[in-house]
Amino acid sequence: MVDITHKQTTLRQAVATAVLKTSRQETIDAVLERRVPKGDVFEFSRAAGLLACKKTYEVIPDCHPLPVEYTSITHSVEGLDIVVRVEVHTVYKTGVEVEAMHGAAVTALTMYDMLKPIDGGLEIGSIRLESKKGGKGDIKHAYPDTVRVAVVTCSDSVSMGAHADASGDLVEERLRRHGLSDIRRIAIPDDFDTVQRKARELVQDGMELIVFTGGTGLSKRDVTPDAVRPLLEREVPGIMEAARGYGQQRTPYAMLSRGVAGFSGDALLMTLPGSPRGVAESMDAVFPYILHVFRVRDGVRHD
Repeated sequence: MVDITHKQTTLRQAVATAVLKTSRQETIDAVLERRVPKGDVFEFSRAAGLLACKKTYEVIPDCHPLPVEYTSITHSVEGLDIVVRVEVHTVYKTGVEVEAMHGAAVTALTMYDMLKPIDGGLEIGSIRLESKKGGKGDIKHAYPDTVRVAVVTCSDSVSMGAHADASGDLVEERLRRHGLSDIRRIAIPDDFDTVQRKARELVQDGMELIVFTGGTGLSKRDVTPDAVRPLLEREVPGIMEAARGYGQQRTPYAMLSRGVAGFSGDALLMTLPGSPRGVAESMDAVFPYILHVFRVRDGVRHD
């Protein structure tokens, strides 16, 4: 199965439909009047569809087990067709499109089985996904691609050229993954005055997103949040709370990060951990969702 451990848990919804085509009006009448010998077609097929939604991962190899937290199955008659509509909700890391389609397919197949003794011309028509919501796909319209970004690595060894800037590379790679290309890279020592001076310079230079990596821990040289916090005119505490919460689900040490985030002028400043793993997890936790702040700043509504 695909690794989804890096994904965010969000509300995800899907609606799928399937069509059972009958060959005569007598079949439709028997269904509506509950005269089918095998029983109530709507209720039996609905029960089968509910079970199918829950058990999708057992029959589709690459589907993940997930909590199906809401399922609605309805039938409507359109001429000689019976249309099945299945809606599935979950709060999880991956979507429920296949669950909804599997439920629709099994509902239609159950009706086929119940009606085949009285109608030899049955046919299951299209099984299709009508809609889905949740996950990153919902907010792609909110991605700004013109944000000017500075990535500042706070590290004595990196700034002196003694070590490669692995964390800065990770930040840049993930920024580019989300469509951001105007990226400036900087490495500075772990020094309060240097961090603060560089932050002010970047704000004055018109940087819109300034991502610091390193110096958020508890050693005496970890001063990045202390230097950045006084510059923030509007803190956005939820950003780093989300990053720490995401990290805490993966390592018990995430709670020790002291990162802060907020606006200085029109620039959003973030202070991320210095370890490659901490940086990767923090970026996965808040991107691309964080990019919505620039639309809010510019007065663009997010529906």
